[in-house]
Amino acid sequence: MKKTENIKVNYYFDEAGDPNILGRKGVNLIEKEQASKIFMVGYFESKNPKELSKTIEDLRQEIINDDYYKEIPSIKKTAKMFHATDDCQEVREKVFRLLKKSDFTFYCIVARKKEDLFRKKFDLQSAKLYEYLVSKLLENRLHLYSEIDLYFSAMGNTVRQKNMSDAVNKAIAIFEEKWGKKNENKIRTFIQQTSEITLLQAADYVLWTIQRAYQNGDFRYYNYIKEKIALVHDIFDFVKYPKNYYTPKNPLEAKKIDPV
Repeated sequence: MKKTENIKVNYYFDEAGDPNILGRKGVNLIEKEQASKIFMVGYFESKNPKELSKTIEDLRQEIINDDYYKEIPSIKKTAKMFHATDDCQEVREKVFRLLKKSDFTFYCIVARKKEDLFRKKFDLQSAKLYEYLVSKLLENRLHLYSEIDLYFSAMGNTVRQKNMSDAVNKAIAIFEEKWGKKNENKIRTFIQQTSEITLLQAADYVLWTIQRAYQNGDFRYYNYIKEKIALVHDIFDFVKYPKNYYTPKNPLEAKKIDPV
């Protein structure tokens, strides 16, 4: 168990994919290719959030004030915030080059969507799924720093102050039971709009690289910044268990995560 560092660190959470499995009249949306096969939650860990936020925001202002980009339709969305899915390729390149040289660490948990499992474990409720993934992601990460602020990207009724606080408290309880050590660190949770918090936008970009790898077999972006991605836990890949943890030393590869 690592000792607690006496510093303040911020965690910025975002999700990718969608948590839905069933649609109207019980139709399986995954089988109809109307829903993603995976749902993932990840967080962007920063020890210098103000400095990094300013650097990323300066880049966004540079882009939206550059005449080269003004005729690109997606720049209207970039003017509000960075979003990997919406931004044009020229913008993505600039963001990824900045992220590659920035100081941060990323942690992610991937949930393969299986109807029987999700029905039994989460009663097919997205809020329960999200809460579970957050608690699993944090159960060994909340004792590391004396003060932690956790920022969650708002997601309707799925991400609320109460269930995110419950997820944090559950993670703390699991850690305390495992190690017999009480967590007395200062931990706060905030629910924010992605457009309001620059590093939530950075989290979106990193999570997008993992989503591309899983859903499209495209590892280009993940490989470019994989040294920043400390963990991808493919939690419901029972075939690969216990080798369903991916790190810079054991990076994601198509042969390791197929089939999805």
